[in-house]
Amino acid sequence: MPKAVFIEANGGEYEVDVNVGQTLMEAATDNMIDGIVGECGGVCSCATCHVYVDQEWFDKLPPADDLEESMIDVARDPMDNSRLSCQIEMTEALDGIIVRLPVSQF
Repeated sequence: MPKAVFIEANGGEYEVDVNVGQTLMEAATDNMIDGIVGECGGVCSCATCHVYVDQEWFDKLPPADDLEESMIDVARDPMDNSRLSCQIEMTEALDGIIVRLPVSQF
């Protein structure tokens, strides 16, 4: 089963199993990782699942669509490698993906 690594702003690190087809937001909330809220339940309408994707993984993701881009614009402290974890669907090719969590989602 593929794994994802979530790194909190304070340095705490969590490696979790993620089913192929499951989003990183679902994996984070299923594993009670603080920092991923997912208020909208994964429908790309709140940006409370904002993450920073490590550069080595960023280019392996499909590009963000216009809706995700507009939600990233309202996220706290967006950067060039910002994505919404509700829009990152796990594949075997993403095994080991590293995402960093912002200091706060609000």
